[in-house]
Amino acid sequence: MEQNTNTDLRTFVIGGDLPVRRIGFGAMRLAQGTFGGPVRPAADGLAVLRRAIELGVNHIDTADFYGTPEIRANEQIFRALAPYPDDLVIATKVGPLRDEQGQLTGEGTAEQLRGLVEQNLRDLGLERLDLVYLRVGGMGPIGGKSIAERFQALAELQKEGLIRHLGVSNVDLAQFEEALAIAPVVAVQNHFNVQHQGDAELLRRCTDLGIAFVPFFPIGGGFQPLDAPAVAQVAARHGATPAQIAQAWLLRSSANLLLIPGTGSLKHLEENVAVGDIALTDEDIATLTAGAPAEAEV
Repeated sequence: MEQNTNTDLRTFVIGGDLPVRRIGFGAMRLAQGTFGGPVRPAADGLAVLRRAIELGVNHIDTADFYGTPEIRANEQIFRALAPYPDDLVIATKVGPLRDEQGQLTGEGTAEQLRGLVEQNLRDLGLERLDLVYLRVGGMGPIGGKSIAERFQALAELQKEGLIRHLGVSNVDLAQFEEALAIAPVVAVQNHFNVQHQGDAELLRRCTDLGIAFVPFFPIGGGFQPLDAPAVAQVAARHGATPAQIAQAWLLRSSANLLLIPGTGSLKHLEENVAVGDIALTDEDIATLTAGAPAEAEV
């Protein structure tokens, strides 16, 4: 894949033909603010999605397994936004399976991926999905197994016209290279933030190849609070929140990096979109680098 030739640092062209603003929206929090937390009113999610589009967001990241039996992210997206704006890019993930109660029960086989892709198409009201990630594994350590058979299955669905572009999520460098040998990979979605930078090498590889790198849990995901003194110090300089500074740092890390912060709050949505107006200085970057964990050097 060629290097991204876009000269506007606020946007990125996924796969060479899908221009998106670098600050997008993640749909995981539409139904619940926290894992296992109370279910949000459905109207809140619809309002947030519509407001995101008003604010210029044109990249939404979702998955069929996001949500609860009461509120499903894909159904919310369809209700709020269909017919979709011409420039809207909807990315989704397949791989995890869930039961009728919405609990994750394991990973789909290569043969089951077609059904998962078709379910996304139905719920989103689309004939073709812009970007489909193969989401690998659970919340444990990444890597250690082949993804070739399942990624090949998605590549076949791409050939049939059900998928426009392919990505991989929650993979190590070896799995990424394995997928890349089968079909073009236009995006990687892995756990990465200012306090969790173990995938710095994979980020560099994506940057070299012009591939989008899309961090999940960009502000900790509720598991890793952004409590580093360095983040708080830089936030105070800019009159911003630690979450905003963490996202601004990500935008500075690579021109190929796309944000998909998730929220069901209009206030947090507007704060996330405003991150694009925060210009970190070299002093800020030095402060954040000095205060980062040892694994975090990029």
